[in-house]
Amino acid sequence: MNIERNIQEVNSRIARACERSRRLPSEITLVAVTKEVDISAIRAAFDCGLKHFGENRVQEAESKITQLLDIRPGVTWHMVGHLQSNKAKRAVDLFDIIHSVDSVKLAEVLSRRTEALLSVLLQVNVSGEATKSGFSVTEIGRASQDIKRLSNLKVLGLMTIAPLVADPEEVRPVFRRLRELRDSLGLEHLSMGMTDDFEVAIEEGATIVRIGRAIFGERRQQ
Repeated sequence: MNIERNIQEVNSRIARACERSRRLPSEITLVAVTKEVDISAIRAAFDCGLKHFGENRVQEAESKITQLLDIRPGVTWHMVGHLQSNKAKRAVDLFDIIHSVDSVKLAEVLSRRTEALLSVLLQVNVSGEATKSGFSVTEIGRASQDIKRLSNLKVLGLMTIAPLVADPEEVRPVFRRLRELRDSLGLEHLSMGMTDDFEVAIEEGATIVRIGRAIFGERRQQ
């Protein structure tokens, strides 16, 4: 596995998607998702210029971030997985941005637990899949207003996880709908698109893409 080559290829794909949609690559934040990725690989990605890293689980992130304190000033850590309320305090101490705020209750807990202004994105279950967390399309408007009132949270935008499909074109409507919701709420960012569908997500307005396998290879088997 050549992480440097993989990053170059991902950046090239981002650039081509931006060209097709008449956007600039500088509009896109690449978050390297490091779930089950070892410390040496994260350091290699950092040395190749990546500054944004995402983790799915608080416990795994805590171990890694502790071992990477020397690069912490140059890194933004993103929580991209489901977050339980009882882990909120640990999460606000570890992460700079939390993508997966999926209830007003969780937002309230985060606001109480943080001592500084915490950047968050609100997760929307656009596809309505029972296996996915997030606000429904009909709930997000009211929920966003409630969360915006919390004094210690800064709502950056919306996040979604698209269904897993063979053809990325099938999820284009999901990304388009999230962009429409974002626009209607007057927010800035869209965290959407992963290894299998990030180019379509960029064409539909993503400002943050969350890429794991395309950078670090397949995850090890449990």
